[in-house]
Amino acid sequence: MPANTTASSGSSGSAGGKTGKKKGRRARLIVIVLVLALVAGIGYGAFWSVTTVRASYPQTNGSIKIDGLAGNVDVKRDSYGIPQLYADSDADLFRAQGFVQAQDRFWEMDVRRHMTAGRLSEMFGSGQVDTDAFLRTLGWRKVAQREYDTVLSADTKKNLQAYADGVNAYLKGRDGKDISVEYAALGLTNDYKPTKWTPVDSVAWLKAMAWDLRGNMQDEIDRSLMTSRLSKEQIEDLYPEYPYDTHEPIVSEGAISPVTGTFDPKATPTSGIGADTVQGATEGVNTQLASLSDTLDQIPALLGPNGNGIGSNSWVVSGKYTTTDKPLLANDPHLAPQLPSLWYQMGLHCRQISATCQYDTAGYTFSGMPGVIIGHNQDIAWGFTNLGADVTDLFLEKVSGDGYQYDGKVKPFVTREETIKVAGGASRHITVRETNNGPLISDRSSELEKVGQKAPVTSAAPDRADGYAVALKWTALEPGKSMDAVFELNRAKDFPSFRKAAEHFEVPSQNLIYADTKGHIGYQAPGKIPVRKKGDGTMPSPGWNPEYGWEKESIPFAKLPYEYDPKRGYIVTANQAVIDEKTYSPMLTKDWGYGTRSQRINGLIAGKIKGGEKISTEDMQKMQMDNTSEIAAELVPELLKIKVSDKSVREAQKLLEGWDSQQEPDSAAAAYFNAVWRNILKLAFGDKLPKEMRVKGECLTVLPADSTGPVDEQDKPVRECGQRDADSAQPDGGDRWYQVVMNLMDDENNDWWKAPKNRKDKATENRDMLFARAMKDARWELTAKLGKDISTWSWGRLHQLTLKNQTLGTEGPDLLQRALNRGPWNLGGGEAAVNASGWNAAGGYEVIWVPSMRMVVNVGDWDKSRWINLTGASGHAFSAHYTDQTDKWADGDLLDWSFGTNAVAKSTKDTLTLKPS
Repeated sequence: MPANTTASSGSSGSAGGKTGKKKGRRARLIVIVLVLALVAGIGYGAFWSVTTVRASYPQTNGSIKIDGLAGNVDVKRDSYGIPQLYADSDADLFRAQGFVQAQDRFWEMDVRRHMTAGRLSEMFGSGQVDTDAFLRTLGWRKVAQREYDTVLSADTKKNLQAYADGVNAYLKGRDGKDISVEYAALGLTNDYKPTKWTPVDSVAWLKAMAWDLRGNMQDEIDRSLMTSRLSKEQIEDLYPEYPYDTHEPIVSEGAISPVTGTFDPKATPTSGIGADTVQGATEGVNTQLASLSDTLDQIPALLGPNGNGIGSNSWVVSGKYTTTDKPLLANDPHLAPQLPSLWYQMGLHCRQISATCQYDTAGYTFSGMPGVIIGHNQDIAWGFTNLGADVTDLFLEKVSGDGYQYDGKVKPFVTREETIKVAGGASRHITVRETNNGPLISDRSSELEKVGQKAPVTSAAPDRADGYAVALKWTALEPGKSMDAVFELNRAKDFPSFRKAAEHFEVPSQNLIYADTKGHIGYQAPGKIPVRKKGDGTMPSPGWNPEYGWEKESIPFAKLPYEYDPKRGYIVTANQAVIDEKTYSPMLTKDWGYGTRSQRINGLIAGKIKGGEKISTEDMQKMQMDNTSEIAAELVPELLKIKVSDKSVREAQKLLEGWDSQQEPDSAAAAYFNAVWRNILKLAFGDKLPKEMRVKGECLTVLPADSTGPVDEQDKPVRECGQRDADSAQPDGGDRWYQVVMNLMDDENNDWWKAPKNRKDKATENRDMLFARAMKDARWELTAKLGKDISTWSWGRLHQLTLKNQTLGTEGPDLLQRALNRGPWNLGGGEAAVNASGWNAAGGYEVIWVPSMRMVVNVGDWDKSRWINLTGASGHAFSAHYTDQTDKWADGDLLDWSFGTNAVAKSTKDTLTLKPS
């Protein structure tokens, strides 16, 4: 599963005007300087550091009395601070979970709940008003409240309440400075005080994760933007069909049974499904949709990057092919890097399983949420990756007075008033308007208020007058039972109970893989996935036309694909297509990931099996760290054919000779190839995409365009920020672009290979000319970044990960950021490698998403399972467990994962007993 945890206290919108922004920033800088002095222990800060920083650390030994417990709960922590909890009732277990997570991570929990509720301004001031307004318009908190009130089971509510009681037991009697150093700093600027935790605070976080994994909304916007400059055929070039012939979908057999109307893994496919687009009714809204894209980008980095390339790996291998004779299951969700990590490792154990104490499970959970999200219990193991179903659609709405047009009539908006409280300032008031297709998200941007004002439309559309508004229809804006599913997964004992739990995992839609102690493996595609009346979800739809929109009922769970003990003996999910859409209906999405990672994993497993080798836990671990660049294997032979006259460029080209396509951190060849790849994308596609698709990229140090190598002293580097050409945009470099380039490779004179001349180089007319120019540009880019001597180049020096602490670690003086942030780490891997340390070709080589955790579960012997987190158990910036797992994570190491009572006892370093008050 992918997604993320950073909220900036800086300005994210226009509220308050420029003068207010400058004052706010100046005030925050003053605060940060004061905090820096305190943290550094200058003068009074030395006392402050001891009494405040250390006072917020959790007590991990001895005993604590807390309200509400019926019996003692033991909290056993290993040398990495990872807790295992032992209780005699469900209520005590989840109450203790809330208490312990609050000990380690309450600041993170508090920021998250304010984000999901659209209340960041209460903590950080006017700079977050625009973000809060957008999130209030989406109404995550409102939907979470409806879920809690109307659809969640009684048992789930009891668990959520017990968890909240545990969090509040921790907060009782504590000031902010006693909870974390961030509150001490925040107290210098406003009188914010943490309030009690509620069950709905936990439920709302699932909405944030659903947003991060929402599917193809950005592709929907981008395709619409492309209509201003590209033909239908050109857009199809950039969004090619999924390569089913070469890249295996997850489920390779089965279809909807014509007899039962449900999915049958043994049924024979009969026919496929077709879908049309609605481009004609919506083309021309490019500037407005570009503004929408910018608005989406303003949502805090708490959710991190999303879209093409963001994903996860998971796979499970039958015991028939493993050294343990039982299944092995691996999972590594790819999300934006966060400090602390999104994940929190934990074990939840009933001392004796009974009707009143039902859990014996361990794995990864979210701070602020009870239960375990990914992991195993005593009977089964499970993992997640993002399914990528299309669960969002944008609708153009024709506004008429206090209503909107639908089916020739004007329907009134459903409206509500929202008040946004602002720390240190006056409250702001907004009106949220909703249509039958969802809230008007265009109301939250001055650019979008008159969306479509200049848009040409077809005769079938109503008079545009002042333009169209934009509504968002999204499955997560309706109450669902995903919180029920978490507890049901934790209790599941076999494949039928696993599937029953999956049926309730509606949002976000995930690929679920399965293994059990009896030797079975399986897969289920769950989720609330809409059925469209007309269209395929790839373009915005005309909201006034009743022929479009969604049917009342989503795809029935019984029709969603699944597998159980497939003949091939393994299942791989890595965001590729779930099933061949030519032989399966209804439609899940038109925008799958393109299967680069999944095909590599399939090949590694199949190669072992065909060679007669058994797969071990160590083999699974090595697969997770596979750095192979699949596109390099295809492109390098062509790059080596290019005749290069420039000695310096030829020197770099030689790096590729004999290179095995492994993107190791110390590889100079990997550095050069990725620079060439980036420049190929910039030259072939950058100046051809619409100017509205602007790139908010890095600042680069580059050589002048008329510089020729080798580099001399007179070649003075210059700083270049954002995109090279203000009227161009750049592709992101995801595996969709791999597929785009591969589809064009044999057409050497295709128009995409034509690039205009610059100050020094003539225009390119074909593929090889463009490749030659990309190789030259890459040589000078790396010379500027890494130096003239190519023997000093390495991929890791370009491809670095820096972990930034929430809020205070994202702005302010360098000294403060060095105190709170960690890194950089030089990483290997790449965007579409199995070891998916992603980077964006538009912005540079910095790592922007990572395997947020890794686990390999040994179903035959739980205590021989292994795991690692990106950072550590603690959210306290100066704790020993803040980033104590990161070095091992970067090296591809895994920690021992104790589960059984005896194994946990052997690994325990600290024991805290929570006692009834």
